[in-house]
Amino acid sequence: MATGYQLVCVYLNESDEWEGRPLHEAILEFLHRSGCAGGTVLPAVAGFTAGASAPASSAENLQGRRPLVVQFIDRAGQVAHVLPTLRHMAKQRLITMQEVQVILPQLESV
Repeated sequence: MATGYQLVCVYLNESDEWEGRPLHEAILEFLHRSGCAGGTVLPAVAGFTAGASAPASSAENLQGRRPLVVQFIDRAGQVAHVLPTLRHMAKQRLITMQEVQVILPQLESV
């Protein structure tokens, strides 16, 4: 198992934007350009954020408020490198980080 990795989660709404485009797409593009190992956007079935009028849970109630989570795992140094920009992009949203152990895939020899 590899140590020294961090899992970062950014909690967003589908309607969040960055410079006129969906924030989750802009974050993935930024992470890719910054040389991160990868990133994933996970849609949620339901959820709410601080200050929301009511939890979003049904298709007719979501209307752009569907919760999304952007996740990525990388070495602590890379996370520290991208975090200031990530915080700027998602300044009104919750970001969490935790240390994780990574089980790297085994490459098959030919």
